[in-house]
Amino acid sequence: MDKKILCGLTVEEIFTLIEPGGFQNRHAVLIANAIYKKSISSITDFPKIPKVLIKFLDEIAIVGLYCPSASEISADKTVKYLFTSPDGKYFETVYMPDCRRNTVCVSTQSGCRMGCPFCATAEYGFHGNLTAGDIINQVLSIQEAANINHVVFMGMGEPMDNLKNVMKACKILTSEWGLAISSGNITVSTVGITTGVKSFLKNSEYNLTVSLFSPFSEERAGVIPAEKRYPAAEILELMRNSPGIKKRRLSIAYVMMKGVNDSERHLEGLKKMLKGSGIRVNLLPYHPVRSNVNVSSSAEKMHNFKHELVTSGISASVRKSRGADISAACGLLASGLVNGNADKIIQ
Repeated sequence: MDKKILCGLTVEEIFTLIEPGGFQNRHAVLIANAIYKKSISSITDFPKIPKVLIKFLDEIAIVGLYCPSASEISADKTVKYLFTSPDGKYFETVYMPDCRRNTVCVSTQSGCRMGCPFCATAEYGFHGNLTAGDIINQVLSIQEAANINHVVFMGMGEPMDNLKNVMKACKILTSEWGLAISSGNITVSTVGITTGVKSFLKNSEYNLTVSLFSPFSEERAGVIPAEKRYPAAEILELMRNSPGIKKRRLSIAYVMMKGVNDSERHLEGLKKMLKGSGIRVNLLPYHPVRSNVNVSSSAEKMHNFKHELVTSGISASVRKSRGADISAACGLLASGLVNGNADKIIQ
């Protein structure tokens, strides 16, 4: 019989697993605490749990914590980790220290099937969804785990394309029996899949960021194929009308390319699209990938966009690049995995 993997299970699921042995919900909480609060990788080392439960659990389950396969550190102290899941999927995770804000950027898929041409992860292709346990491992199993206070779902993959596992991982991250991270410190990024966004806004309190690229549908569809089926206008309408949750931040990510989406026409389009919405704009530099000849807009241009948006009543910021020298910045994850280079990286 295949043993059940505990990492990635909720307290309710752990209780369902141990209830046939006559154990109680409080025992399930102790098990969750041992995994999520103490990162204990062996069932026989779980504290405060009856020996009879240890024996019962050891026969039917494994913890399922596993370490990264490789890591690389940037000049700005950003760290990129390569993971290999038990079933052989490769995915990358990025840790970004910044004074009191220590963020881990997690992946939700091995690769991605959204097909955006300016993203290295798209070049890698799609190799499968990650489980909730794979996602949680990216938080628990890196060297800096004890310092993490923010989690962003902005790594490899499209979160709304694996929403069930993303939502379960978020529950583990924020529950008192789990990692107890504030829901206001969890951000999920998406290119916009209408059904997923609708469910996410209705059933959670986490922050949401939508990758826009252009305020014009035809242009956006050229670089974000999901636009053809799930227009950004529909996604933004859902965001405008979402339940008012005090701590939740709704924003768009606008990656700026010189001469492509940084004209006055684009600026005016953004103003028209977002005026009065309460949605924030995060302006990001573009990081070129091998298959794309475009370059980033200048810092001056980006700050001008910010100024014009803010003076129009739209909250905006320019986000600095992190980890570009190790291909850990936005759009660069999986650069080293293309053409089957993962084994070389691990060595």
